[in-house]
Amino acid sequence: MNIIPEESFKGLHNGKPISLYTLKNRNGLVAQVTNYGAIIVSIYVPGSDGKLADIVQGYDTIREYIDGNGPYMGAVCGRCANRIAKGKFHLLGKEYNLAVNNGPNHLHGGIKGFNKVVWNVVHSSDSSVELEYLSTDGEEGYPGNLKVSVIYTLTNDNELRLDYKATTDKTTVVNLASHSYFNLAGEGSGSIYDQELMINGAFFTPTDETNIPNGEILSVKGTLMDFTVPKKIGADIDKDDIQLKYGAGYDHNWVLNHRSGTLELAAVAHDPKSGRVMEVYTTQPGVQLYTANWIDNEKGKGGKKYQRRWAFCLETQHFADSVNKPHFPSTILNPGEEYKHSCIHKFSVK
Repeated sequence: MNIIPEESFKGLHNGKPISLYTLKNRNGLVAQVTNYGAIIVSIYVPGSDGKLADIVQGYDTIREYIDGNGPYMGAVCGRCANRIAKGKFHLLGKEYNLAVNNGPNHLHGGIKGFNKVVWNVVHSSDSSVELEYLSTDGEEGYPGNLKVSVIYTLTNDNELRLDYKATTDKTTVVNLASHSYFNLAGEGSGSIYDQELMINGAFFTPTDETNIPNGEILSVKGTLMDFTVPKKIGADIDKDDIQLKYGAGYDHNWVLNHRSGTLELAAVAHDPKSGRVMEVYTTQPGVQLYTANWIDNEKGKGGKKYQRRWAFCLETQHFADSVNKPHFPSTILNPGEEYKHSCIHKFSVK
């Protein structure tokens, strides 16, 4: 196994030092995180043959993340992950206007979201790294000084755990999400169509043609959105369906079958070929499945050219455009409150 050398991520960006942190556990799993964008660069997981493979798409050097990474590979997205309709919302009687960077909508925090900044390193060890960022009042159009932290921990139970916290000095909007692109057969190994997925959600939020939720919360029963029983990701993805047409595949939010704030199972993915299994647990009310529908010849690790639907994302978060949908779980954070969110990716073989 050749893990990415830490020297490939040494440097400065806007005067701030960047590094790569390699986390290991006693079972041989390895995860690599950089403080640029709080990005998960690699996760090396054994298959049924005992061999480790890197299961997340990305790049070999920090320069490639800085100069490119339009797909948000591995990054923490914020201040508000996912889409906000027309880049507008009202808060305490004031209208806020954000960058429109995804068709007519605002996406993943704007032009310079949390994925494009250097986070401060608070603490690091062989198994954990804590990163912190201060998003100042008015940054990308958002109100309030928002202090954010995320702790990555690789446990001996083969879990990569992400713990987020945030506080603000002014009422604001916050929705943080990790945006790793997974292929359990190994990054760059081809289509994910035969990999199996279960989503612990009986409802989803359908979208309009710009991928903004239309406000409905619909049952998945009898629809192509039904992953309540494991099925191949490719089983229905190319069928004639208006929701799949809008997303060019899956790019939708599932309403999870648990109370927001409780750490429970959100999804299980399995690659029959390698035997790798990934369970996802979250405290968030939703998970966005995205099947890399817009990746096209993206140069990745080792010179590979990533193609459409060679990976999937399971972004645990609040629902898209929640700030404009009062009946959705709220993304509003007030002074004196603490935003907390945990997500676990647990790896095994079957």
